Amino acid sequence: MSTDSSPGCTLFGGHQQKCEIILGVRYTSATLSIIGCLFIVGVIWLFKKYEVFAQRLILYLSMAAFLSSVGYLFAGNYPQSPSCKFEAFWLTYFEWVVLLWVCCITVNLLFNGILTRRTDHFEWLYHVICWCIPLVISCFPFINNSYGYAGAWCWIQPQFPYWRFGIWYGPLFVIIGLLFVCYLYLTIHLRRKVKSWEGLYNPELERTKEVLRQQIRPLQWYPLIYLSLSVFPLIHRIQNAISHENVFGLMLLHILFAPLPGTVNAIVFTLDRETTSRLSWIQVKRAFLSHFTKQTIIGEYPAEVHSPISTSNSQPIIDMEITSEQTDLDVHVSQV
Repeated sequence: MSTDSSPGCTLFGGHQQKCEIILGVRYTSATLSIIGCLFIVGVIWLFKKYEVFAQRLILYLSMAAFLSSVGYLFAGNYPQSPSCKFEAFWLTYFEWVVLLWVCCITVNLLFNGILTRRTDHFEWLYHVICWCIPLVISCFPFINNSYGYAGAWCWIQPQFPYWRFGIWYGPLFVIIGLLFVCYLYLTIHLRRKVKSWEGLYNPELERTKEVLRQQIRPLQWYPLIYLSLSVFPLIHRIQNAISHENVFGLMLLHILFAPLPGTVNAIVFTLDRETTSRLSWIQVKRAFLSHFTKQTIIGEYPAEVHSPISTSNSQPIIDMEITSEQTDLDVHVSQV
């Protein structure tokens, strides 16, 4: 990379070592996040967890976090170049996609936990909101050519603070505040509900507990993760709005935590008991081969076989051992 076309270190008074630390942390954090996202996507595909709506939401969030982390690996050292503007657009778009998927997960948690209603039928609407709205928002800075070199990476240039806060940090402050209130209310509500169930048993309660287990528990930590990792980037941008001086410690924490959701999400995803119980070599191998092996279907008596669980991939299965034993018993009775 030639130094004549690169702005070099424009931060911290041209202190090259600090700039190298910032870039090193940026690439490391983004790489770890990418690995974490690929792990989540791989496990969901491997064990066909995508058949459960809550797991599909985790899948969509992980895909968005993966693409957002990829943006932090771009070079970003060529100001006012098409590659720099593309990086800025990419980061704006996929940061919004991640944020909106977190919002959709929170909405789903509220419906499941408070109203005890599923939102599977809203899945198409979630996709429209999460992929289309960010596209419109991320195009606004092209109006006055605001995208460009922004210091440690390409984004909205410092001389356009109204774009920074108008299309990202302003809405982000409001959304994070709402997410925090919703998450706090949901947590208190669920604790009271679970406490009221102690010592009780009836089929309706058991069905509600099953909804909580399948739809809420896998998702409940992801909004909290996003809220926690957004603290230092928010503090850093507030400091930027008050003072144009770059504080090395705040920028370091910003670039450390901003690309990190994929890594922390992967840790939480792995700690799920149902997932952990499957991560053995035998089960992984069996699940992998099942994607490339056709299931044996016996169709002589399809009308007589009923499965208590209805899934898209369930097939009629006849227990040949039981059938054989039953045939032997019938023969013996006839002889008697």
